[in-house]
Amino acid sequence: MGVKIEVFRMMLYLSFPVAMFWISNQAEYFEEYIVKRKREIFPPDEDLKRKELEDFKERMRVRKEQRMLKSFAVDSEN
Repeated sequence: MGVKIEVFRMMLYLSFPVAMFWISNQAEYFEEYIVKRKREIFPPDEDLKRKELEDFKERMRVRKEQRMLKSFAVDSEN
C-alpha cells in the first residue's frame, strides 16, 4: 500500500508542473486571453487623438520658446 501511494505522489508531483506548463503555453490561450487583455489596457491609437496630441505638443513648444525669447529679451536689456 505504501509503495502505491508514493508512486501516486511522485506522479502527481511530476505531472502537475508539466501540465501547467503545457496549458499555459497553448497558442489559443495566449491569443484569447493575453492579446485581448493587452488590447483592453492599451487600445490602438486613433489618428484623431494622435493629431490632437501632436498639435498640443506643438503649441506647448511654441509657448515655451516665446517665454524663453521674452526672458532673453528682458535679460539683454539689463
